[in-house]
Amino acid sequence: MGYSKMADLLADAETAGSLGAAVIARESDETGLASQAVIARFLEALDVMESSVETGLASDVRSRSGLTGGDARRVSAVTDPLAGPTLASAIAAALAVAEVNASMGRVVAAPTGGASGVLPGVVITVGRAVGADRPTLASAIAAAGGIGAIIAAKASLSGAASGCQAEIGSGAAMAAAAAVQLAGGTPAQAGHAASLALQGLMGLVCDPVGGLVEVPCVARNGTATGVALASAQMALAGVEFPIPFDEVVTAMGSVGRSLPPSLRETALGGLAVTPTGKRLGARG
Repeated sequence: MGYSKMADLLADAETAGSLGAAVIARESDETGLASQAVIARFLEALDVMESSVETGLASDVRSRSGLTGGDARRVSAVTDPLAGPTLASAIAAALAVAEVNASMGRVVAAPTGGASGVLPGVVITVGRAVGADRPTLASAIAAAGGIGAIIAAKASLSGAASGCQAEIGSGAAMAAAAAVQLAGGTPAQAGHAASLALQGLMGLVCDPVGGLVEVPCVARNGTATGVALASAQMALAGVEFPIPFDEVVTAMGSVGRSLPPSLRETALGGLAVTPTGKRLGARG
């Protein structure tokens, strides 16, 4: 998935038909694998995502520290959600995966373990809503991978390097692009959705309570899912973010380098050093 510029991905997508198709073709060229073999690898990732969602919703998955767990089931149990059924289901699924990650379960790093819930929450829920088959879901995950590859090349996907904006922000951008593709949007709209999501979470700090990927990380998977779907909705409606995605990513990287070390996964700032954060951290 060797894209380092959104302009190149969009150019190939215009020929291939979608971001996902372009990424699959590029991956096939780079690895020598047939396209069906590449798709099979994305389907393996989809299998793990679906299993993580199922596990997280089937029981009150608790982290070893006891700080997180059970929230996915709480959200999924609401019969008349204020946010609407699609968003509520996506949030529940995202929390489920994040809770499985916090409990040392198996997840797909999308782009990281701490931000692993947003993409499956969005892709699985939107895919179900639009009646997507499994190859279509695999292509959407490939589209998300292309977005993540550009962010990794131009900035960072690491909370330690660039704060939570690089992890959960990137996950939201990836999920937003995938959602647009699933909904039948154009590659350009998928690019705008990614920009809208990433700019909406720019500057977000990484402040894990007790140094654990639990609080506030799990909850941020839920809120970032809302950002991803809002961004996809705006893009599908024709909203165009005026700053190109490549420049948004570069700006995110610059902001990340400007963050003090206390706000980059060290648990020395933000929520981690509030009185309650310190108490929970000591308990965990």
